Parts: sequence; structure tokens; C-alpha cells
Amino acid sequence: MKYHIEIGTVNKAKQDIDEVCRREGFTNLTRRNFGSGGVGRFATKLVGVASIIWRLRRGDVLFLQYPMKKFYYMACSLARMKGARVVTVIHDLGAFRRHKLTPEQENRRLSKTDFLIVHNPTMRDYLVEHGFKGGIHCLQIFDYLSERQPAVYATPHAPWRIVYAGNLARWRNEFLYRLGDTLDGWQMDLYGKGFDTSAATSPQLHCHGFMASDDFIAQVEADFGLVWDGDSQEECTGDWGEYLRINDPHKTSFYLRAGIPVIVWSQAAMTPFILEQQVGIAVDGLQQIGQRLAALTAADYRQMRQNAQSMSRRLNDGYYIKQGMKAACIE
Repeated sequence: MKYHIEIGTVNKAKQDIDEVCRREGFTNLTRRNFGSGGVGRFATKLVGVASIIWRLRRGDVLFLQYPMKKFYYMACSLARMKGARVVTVIHDLGAFRRHKLTPEQENRRLSKTDFLIVHNPTMRDYLVEHGFKGGIHCLQIFDYLSERQPAVYATPHAPWRIVYAGNLARWRNEFLYRLGDTLDGWQMDLYGKGFDTSAATSPQLHCHGFMASDDFIAQVEADFGLVWDGDSQEECTGDWGEYLRINDPHKTSFYLRAGIPVIVWSQAAMTPFILEQQVGIAVDGLQQIGQRLAALTAADYRQMRQNAQSMSRRLNDGYYIKQGMKAACIE
């Protein structure tokens, strides 16, 4: 039997994996809901984890998403006590960005699982270096489920149209307020909350406000989606920027689900996958974007766009997490 513990969160990546588990015939151990408040969620998760004791049998598989507040170690311990295998997909490493755990503390938690599905080879190597000895599969990119289909429109635009979606506040993405002359031969379309329009530095910078993700997929026209974080145009800086060196940002999946190729930082952990799949370009700094776009042939971009549209269909099917399940021998 295959079991999972539904996360019950607003996090899109986790919701999508829960949905794939349902489609693949996993039994949800948190079927009884005690409410949406903090106490209710706590009780729901506690009862679900406790049910491992009477539900799981030797040879069963328990699929978990990490981090799983308060109950991860308990769930792994109970499942292994019952003779079940534990497979864990990682969303976030507390020791690397949030610094809530030391690498040694986090490894002790993760050592309770039999198999890990991690973001990419960089994250795999980091975990092995800190002592993880179980099986590992690299997801490469998170899936993105949506009932909406990507918009159909002519590309490329003149000038090139690059989109950035997310938190637009200065504390989160100061680089947006420093673009100025960088916008040479291309324009930036912003979607999200928090942008200080009085600080716009170029007429080529357009803020469209917040748009629901499904509407974005179905309506927005763009030639590329930018995956960038931090204060600087020269490189991705700060905690958010540095985390790109090891994680797969869900924003990349979002753009590609909309059929939009991506521009990524050359030092990001996802960059080898993006270039291998030919769904985007990499730059050392934002100042390189203009020259990279000018060097693209019509045939190069057409192929990149077609590849992004093909990947959009795979992301919507849950292809990548299903590949991870197959690698973990979850039949």
C-alpha cells in the first residue's frame, strides 16, 4: 500500500504534489480535518501521523514532504518501526537558508528516511557531503498543475518583452529599482504586489499589479520570464540570491507552465538543466541580457519557445515528481 500525509497548505508546489499523490492512488492518512485554524491543523496532522501505528504494514510506503513542521521525525520513526519504507521530497532546507538548524541537525532528521527526492545535483551533493547515506533522486524541476492553458500569441515582441512575477517590494527585490539603462532593447513587465511606482527608473519598466497565477498562465504575453533575486544586477545576492545556488525556485516552473522560456543566473543550481533542455538562457548579470537577446536567431528562439511549451505539458502532468516516485520504486 502507498500512503501519504497531506500537507494542508497554501504552498502551490506542495499542493500539486498532494494532487499527484491522489491521482497515483496514495491513501491520505490525514483524511479527517479538525479545522483550518492553528489548533485544527495541528490536530489533523497529529491524528494522521498517529494513524501510522494501525494503518501501515511491513512493505508499505509512506511518502512525505519536507519540511513537515513538528511531526516529520515522528512520522518517519513510526513508519520504520512498522517496517514501511519512507520516501521524502524536499522543498526547503532549514540549515541552508533559514539557518534554523545546523547541517548536522537536519541530517539527523533526514537520516530517518530511506529515499530522498531532492531539487538538483547540487543539493544532492550537499546532503551527501553532510552525511546522508540513503537513495537520492534529483527532481530537476517542480511540476506545476493548472486547468488553464498557456496563451497563444506571436513572438518575439519588439522590443523583447521580459516578465517578472512575485513580491516587488524593495526589501525583497531591490534590483528592480536599479535597472535604469540596463533595459536596452527590452522591456520589463512586472506582475505582483509591493512595487513603489514612484521609484520606477525607466519608461521600459511596466507594473501591471497582481494577477492570479492561473490568469497569468492563460493571458500574459512575454518572450522570457526572469528568475532573479537580491539587490544587485551583477549577481544574485543576499540570502534569497544565495539560495539559488542550491534550490529550484518554483517561479521557474510557473513561467515554463505558461510556455515562456526563462532567463536564469549562470551560477544558479537550475542552470545546467535549463540549458540542457534548451528552455532558456543564462547570464552572469542583468547587463548581459541585451546582448544575449540581440545574438538570438529567429530559429534559436523558435526552438526555445517550442521546448518551453512541451515542458509546460509535462509540468501539468506531474511528470517530474512521478519520475521521482518511479526512482524510489513506488509502484
